Amino acid sequence: MKTTAILSLFLIFLNSCTTSENIFEKTTIKGLADRVRNYRNKQLNDPPPYNWVTGTYYTGLVAMYETTSDEEYLNQCLKWGKSCHWEIPDKTEQEWGSEFYSLVCGQIWYACYQAVHDESMLSPTFGYLENPNRLNPISAPSEWYLENCGLRFVDGLFTSPPLFAMLYQLTGEEKYVRWMDACFWDTSEPLYDEEEGLFYRDVTYRKGYHNNFKDGSDPASGRIKGSHEKQTSRNGKKVFWSRGNGWVFGGLVRILTYLPKDHSSYERYKALYVQMASTLKACQQADGFWRPNLADPLDYDMNESSGTAFFTYGIAWGINNGILPGENYLPIVRKGWSSLVSVVDDKGEVQWGQRPGTEPASVVQEDSTTYGSGLFLLAASEVYKLEIE
Repeated sequence: MKTTAILSLFLIFLNSCTTSENIFEKTTIKGLADRVRNYRNKQLNDPPPYNWVTGTYYTGLVAMYETTSDEEYLNQCLKWGKSCHWEIPDKTEQEWGSEFYSLVCGQIWYACYQAVHDESMLSPTFGYLENPNRLNPISAPSEWYLENCGLRFVDGLFTSPPLFAMLYQLTGEEKYVRWMDACFWDTSEPLYDEEEGLFYRDVTYRKGYHNNFKDGSDPASGRIKGSHEKQTSRNGKKVFWSRGNGWVFGGLVRILTYLPKDHSSYERYKALYVQMASTLKACQQADGFWRPNLADPLDYDMNESSGTAFFTYGIAWGINNGILPGENYLPIVRKGWSSLVSVVDDKGEVQWGQRPGTEPASVVQEDSTTYGSGLFLLAASEVYKLEIE
């Protein structure tokens, strides 16, 4: 009896703490972002790893600096850039992905340049893109964005094309838009399902493709499964990976942020963005999360924070920029942000984030990643701008 009474008092206290703190107030959002950043920084080496994973985390730091003008976020980016000599990293044999992903680091260097206007911060990026000995739009115009296996992966649509929009904004040189259009549309179009309005992670998940592969839902197992197993969920539905579609949606947001509205390419990206927002709106679950498989929420019926962060970020951006009507989409952001806040623990760890993979998979509370922290910060940077009571 005594134990029950103590537990009841604790729950009342916990509920009062939760309800007294408005998670949509700017001070609360900033406090959460700081906590997430401080936790993640403690997990990173000094200097941090020099790759697309860290680069994705730093996109969140950049976004928070640009939203709040807190120079601690900028200074961290400047420090990392200096430690990397402002170079675009080479992909090592141990790293997953192609050099397509490395260009996300250039997005950070661009933001640093815009803040302090030091040309040395961008010179290596320009050099990388013009070097015939590197895999880039000059040396391999129709292949530089392909994986070593020759396939197109949606993951790189966040890490690479936005950099070209940034460089076009800076220089006005049309070649950057040509390169952006080529890699974005040549990668995305074969992976788009017009019936569902979503993207396959790669063509192996599309019905009609035949081959054998390592199990992407459990890479460590080494299990081999046929493509027919990848193309339907355990409930017989299509497989649209949440984070995979997040890479596309987040990439669209960043392209539209930097590509001038009067450019002839703008409306095509905008149309895809609006269509995806509508589809994603319908995929959100009652608890505010998007499940690992957007086409089959019951396939892995559990919280998943990385895709949820991407979609909350992207939809909030659309409201903030007058592209999406707030009366239709603000409730989606409200639920999405509430769900994200619920997975940040007292230390600042963003939990329930699917670990590296290629398809929907099981997620547990302890799952947390470097890029997941960055995606949370991206969402925070846009929710911060909204006026939500």
